Amino acid sequence: MTSTTTAPDTAGSPPSPAVRRRVIVRGTVQGVGFRPFVHRLAAELDLAGHVRNGAEGVVAEVEGAAGSVAEFCRALIERPPPLADVREVAYETVPALGASGFVIHASEDDGDGGRRTLVPPDTAPCDDCLRELADPADRRHRHPFITCTHCGPRFTISTGLPYDRATTTMAAFPLCRECATEYADPADRRFHAQPVACHDCGPRLRLTVPGGRPYEGEGALAEARRLLARGAVLAVKGLGGYHLACDATDERAVTTLRTRKRRSRKPFAVMCADLAGAERLAHVGPEERAVLTGRRRPIVLLRRTGAPGTAGSVCPGSPDIGVMLPYTPLHRLLFGLPGDPPGPQVLVMTSGNRSGEPIVTDDAEALERLAGIADAWLWHDRVIEAPCDDSVVRVRPDGGGEVVLRRSRGHVPEPVALPVPVTPALAVGGDLKNALCLGAEGSAWFSPHIGDMGDLATVRAFERAAGRLRALTGVDHELLAADRHSGYHSARWARRAARAGGLALRPVQHHHAHVASLMAEHGLDGGARVIGVAFDGTGYGDDGAVWGGEVLLVAGYDGYRRFARLSYAPLPGGDAGVANPCRTALARLRAARLPWDADLPCVAACPPDELRMLRQQLDRGTACVPTSSMGRLFDAVSSLAGVCHRTHYEAQAAVELEAAALRAWPERTGAYAFAGGLDPGPVLAAIVADLRRGVPVPVIAARFHRAVAAAVLQVCRSARRETGAGVAALSGGVFANALLDAECAALLAADGFTVLRHRRVPPGDGGLALGQLVVAAHAGHTGRSQRSQRQGGR
Repeated sequence: MTSTTTAPDTAGSPPSPAVRRRVIVRGTVQGVGFRPFVHRLAAELDLAGHVRNGAEGVVAEVEGAAGSVAEFCRALIERPPPLADVREVAYETVPALGASGFVIHASEDDGDGGRRTLVPPDTAPCDDCLRELADPADRRHRHPFITCTHCGPRFTISTGLPYDRATTTMAAFPLCRECATEYADPADRRFHAQPVACHDCGPRLRLTVPGGRPYEGEGALAEARRLLARGAVLAVKGLGGYHLACDATDERAVTTLRTRKRRSRKPFAVMCADLAGAERLAHVGPEERAVLTGRRRPIVLLRRTGAPGTAGSVCPGSPDIGVMLPYTPLHRLLFGLPGDPPGPQVLVMTSGNRSGEPIVTDDAEALERLAGIADAWLWHDRVIEAPCDDSVVRVRPDGGGEVVLRRSRGHVPEPVALPVPVTPALAVGGDLKNALCLGAEGSAWFSPHIGDMGDLATVRAFERAAGRLRALTGVDHELLAADRHSGYHSARWARRAARAGGLALRPVQHHHAHVASLMAEHGLDGGARVIGVAFDGTGYGDDGAVWGGEVLLVAGYDGYRRFARLSYAPLPGGDAGVANPCRTALARLRAARLPWDADLPCVAACPPDELRMLRQQLDRGTACVPTSSMGRLFDAVSSLAGVCHRTHYEAQAAVELEAAALRAWPERTGAYAFAGGLDPGPVLAAIVADLRRGVPVPVIAARFHRAVAAAVLQVCRSARRETGAGVAALSGGVFANALLDAECAALLAADGFTVLRHRRVPPGDGGLALGQLVVAAHAGHTGRSQRSQRQGGR
């Protein structure tokens, strides 16, 4: 909780006449019980007046003794409600009216186009609500939508501001007499809790089974548990969309889900009934425990224990398992309360969509789009206004804290404070793991995770997310920022929108945006100088090549110089090469002038016809764009070492190479050595030699990881000698690799560098839009344009 205003200290002052102040509280202050808090605070301090929600925040007028009014202002800053994020408290003295009593007024839209208030993210049920859920004597016993002022849906049900029941999808459910009494009682935990409901008010829970009879309420839950226990796949409506769920311990059920969803290898996330269940699957330390049980309830990537707690096909080849705990009352009931028949206690919970499409939120659409995947639909009649997929985080094993890998439910729409002011702008991100970012002045707001921009449905979801951000923030953007790759769907959309709206469009280089997002997250101002290490799979370079193994010298947000790069190698076939690491490996061997000997795993993985075609393609340079991508080098080494030759999901080869390295990581395996900074030729030659000596694959994988980290250190040392910069910033999707991330950070810190790593903003393309925003809109705000200096040959 922060504030830009401090209340005056009047301790020790003599009694004074009554004063009246108009107070505006800005930040995340609607939907968090702030007006009830203000009401109770005023009563405690014997103050008269009123409070309401307005478009600019919570607006109050209080009247009473000067000391009490000062204490009131101080308390707004120092002890707000648990879910509030107070960014500013502003007040002015107005004429006293001799008023008595304190009331909550109806919300008003002030018509303030510059409003900067937001509803909070959705949060998991609080302990009080969970106790009531399980208490047979409570009138909300087993109510699937139990909530109060301190928990439950907010962002996903909001239709506009000011935040009130009328501007949520709960407006369709009139309060019963008992709920209305609680809602109006200042002493009640549900005083002005907008999503409040009960069994009488609704919403209603239903189960639809094709060709079967419909179920409602308790019958729907009981039948859903029975179906899961029998191996069925269920579509389950959550806060921000549907999940596809099945028993995670049932190999046949998981295989069925994979086949129907056409998701052959990509790991599934699971939901455990409780923390003890999570601890049986994976290593859970104190920090992981806090994240798993906190109010955000993301998917947490945990190192697997090796114990057979799930079916083998849940996360094949991955060193981690994504685990979350129940974050709605419906989830809790789906696992069962004491006395319920036993059922599955670990469920696969994957996004309710067909692969490559956005998450389904509409009930009729769910029945249509998930037909053929789900055996039944467990749903309710509360509309999801804002799609919002699950967030994904990892707790760094080296004590580096939590890193958000996908920023969505539980985080959105919390603002990100900017270290530099920006012109109102919308940054459209990239084409993979897309998320938008809208900014103005000193704040930025991410959209929820949208996904890969490969089909019309995702583009439409992208457009709706942009409109929703504008509506909830009141920011009317004056320019657009996009990736420099003209072929990106996101960049094409930005060009169309710029032409239609007469707006400026500023392209931003992909890897500069990665580094800038990290700088902005850490609050670096426009005068900061950093050595940016941007490692990822794909990014359009200034020279037309595919960049991705970049060391950039970045001065503030205005420009960069390419200091070093991974040596170029051809990427045969573009996306086809990405899906076939064996081809990438062969291209890297050729670039290093190493022969394609038949005993090498990557050569053996290719049939003769494929080898012949690839050789001709490389000879002629047909569809062989040069690439410096570190992500592609990980793919190449994965195939060369015999780990993964064909991929079924993004980064599979690298994930499985990391898993192999983990098996040898505690050992002193030594490391390979790059030449001339970032030339991997000697590394590849050493791997070939190790393979022929029979060195175990985990040792080879570990030596490669350590080689990359050592190369990063050497290049950063060279940059420091040349420039004097002592800050190293690690960004890009490759740094989702926990081993590499930790090893680079440890080596750099031991050498005296200040090391910046992502925490609240994803290191991959899910955080790209923030960097685009600060580069493009800061340049526009200050009248300067982005400058890049190409350095070819290094």
